[in-house]
Amino acid sequence: MNKSELIEELAKRAELTKAAANKVIDALTDIITGAISKGNPVALIGFGTFKSVLRSARTGKNPKTGETLKIAARTVPKFSAGAALKAAVSGKKTVAAKKPAAKKAAAKPAAKKPAAKKPAAKKK
Repeated sequence: MNKSELIEELAKRAELTKAAANKVIDALTDIITGAISKGNPVALIGFGTFKSVLRSARTGKNPKTGETLKIAARTVPKFSAGAALKAAVSGKKTVAAKKPAAKKAAAKPAAKKPAAKKPAAKKK
């Protein structure tokens, strides 16, 4: 799925225009990019976590010449999938649209009943 297909699907599901859906997606990606570039993780419970991690310096090898070279340390973005996403991808759980929660009536506290007394044991 590419961005235009994502915009179409979001517009259909959220009952938005394609222009509004495009603004939502652009705003979301800007917010996530800004947060992880500052070092703050963005966690979407069940979906996953976006964060930045430090990749340490290491030595590499030039494939043409075989010469070893130093690769500098740098910060890179990382996404870790959440449990619900992993389950949906593996086929263990189907992804369903969330239904609005039904309002529950206030439960009345149960009245305490006095403990029943046991008859005294008779001696023989």
